[in-house]
Amino acid sequence: MTEQIREIAERIRALREICGLSADECAKLVGVSEEEYLEQEQAKHDFSFSFLYNCAKVFGVDVIDLMSGDSPKLTHCTLVRGGNGYAIERQKAYKYIHLAFTFRKKLGEPFLVSVEPSDAMPDLHAHQGQEFQYLLKGSIRFGLGEHEYVLHPGDSLYFDSSVPHACVALNGESAQFISVVMGE
Repeated sequence: MTEQIREIAERIRALREICGLSADECAKLVGVSEEEYLEQEQAKHDFSFSFLYNCAKVFGVDVIDLMSGDSPKLTHCTLVRGGNGYAIERQKAYKYIHLAFTFRKKLGEPFLVSVEPSDAMPDLHAHQGQEFQYLLKGSIRFGLGEHEYVLHPGDSLYFDSSVPHACVALNGESAQFISVVMGE
């Protein structure tokens, strides 16, 4: 695992302990088994965004606190110039760039997401809230519960993110989209 993943795992464990939660209690609140939770806390596996988002909600912190270890400080405005967002490369198939990482008490988490092509749909994950995605380039197959949608540039999808979801780029080409995750 990468150093970034190890650091995130350490922050999750420390926050769980600060909150006075057992691993079993935290696993239930996050929506995973205790075994899976402990493996995440030990950096044995990469994190899904859903897992990080759910942990942030349980601990009462911003998701960027978990990812970077630095709390957002700005409250009125944040400007992120092209290519300068907070890069998150947890999984080989997905690359996230957080587009408002310095803004405090966000109502939504905006990301520029790049997805690599694959023959198989990744595991579906869920988290509370809603999500909006707008495809910029390439094509993706988006799994949402029992349904699948194919999106092309200019297509958008708004959905209940408590329904398990994931996507894969199609036609042997990477895809890129804007994703805004909004909590409840």
